[in-house]
Amino acid sequence: MKFVDEAYIDVAAGDGGNGCVSFRHEKYKEFGGPNGGDGGRGGHVFAVADPSLNTLVDFRFSRRHEARRGQHGMGSDMFGAAGDDITLRMPVGTVISDAETGEVLFELLTPGEVLTIAKGGDGGFGNMRFKSAINRAPRQKTPGWPGEKKNLKLELRVLADVGLLGMPNAGKSTLISAISNARPRIADYPFTTLHPNLGVVRVGPEQSFVVADLPGLIEGASEGAGLGHLFLRHLQRTRLLLHVIDLAPFDGADPVAQAKAIVGELKKYDAGLFKKPRWLVLNKLDMIPDEERVARVKEFVKRMRFKGPVFEISALTHEGCGALVQAVFQHVQKQQVAEQPAVDVDPRFVKE
Repeated sequence: MKFVDEAYIDVAAGDGGNGCVSFRHEKYKEFGGPNGGDGGRGGHVFAVADPSLNTLVDFRFSRRHEARRGQHGMGSDMFGAAGDDITLRMPVGTVISDAETGEVLFELLTPGEVLTIAKGGDGGFGNMRFKSAINRAPRQKTPGWPGEKKNLKLELRVLADVGLLGMPNAGKSTLISAISNARPRIADYPFTTLHPNLGVVRVGPEQSFVVADLPGLIEGASEGAGLGHLFLRHLQRTRLLLHVIDLAPFDGADPVAQAKAIVGELKKYDAGLFKKPRWLVLNKLDMIPDEERVARVKEFVKRMRFKGPVFEISALTHEGCGALVQAVFQHVQKQQVAEQPAVDVDPRFVKE
């Protein structure tokens, strides 16, 4: 299935049915009175977060979504039937915003969450609603209210605890396949990864976190170069960024210059993303002779002037991956505890 993380749709809830003007006609009842019923409610448009979906491709080819209008009221005190609702299934992590103003309207963050994105119009009143002691034969009725109509932008931001970023061929796909259940495409040429890959890293019983592998970034990505800029939005919900760096580039490029270029592009794209916790993961140690590893790592960290955590690994041989996974899990767990809302406790139930 093609990965699509952005789509535009038009939704229209159903209009309410019109009220009815009718009078009771029965034998021997010359003045039976009003019995016109109300119109039915228009259908709503719902959005539900479906954990089995991971793309918005269905909405790329189906843009118009319209619910049924409510049925008109009828005589004999009969109200119109409500219009049929429609439910749009979207991936978890979908952001729904106004296509014209850009205002974020809804976010689907929990599997199974249901939101009303367009409300159907209420039905109009029939003449039985206007009956009173001084108006016993009303001929008034009201039309149904129109349903909401919206032009929406759908934007998928994958829900991951950790995001991998780096240059093409830095070894991100190899790393995610080494520590998680993800099996992305791996090849010896740049831009093998064309869309985000998610993997669940199992640390222990009921202990895990989700990691996202994005297409590689290159210099000028914030202006549209390469592919990675199209998917940087998927890092905005992560709690930690792992900057994967190839210490032994096959083309002889300077790893420090490449790493600084990625940091610069991150800052240009989104200042909030730049301020997220970021760790360095120095990859492909197996390509460096044993006697040169320590010196190469020290030189790299010194030139980068990086003061955060630095991990030395080989994703191919799994060297150092265990320590990295444990450190990431501890960080994610602390972040989850810090993000939990405070709960007010009744002092009567607190033990001294």
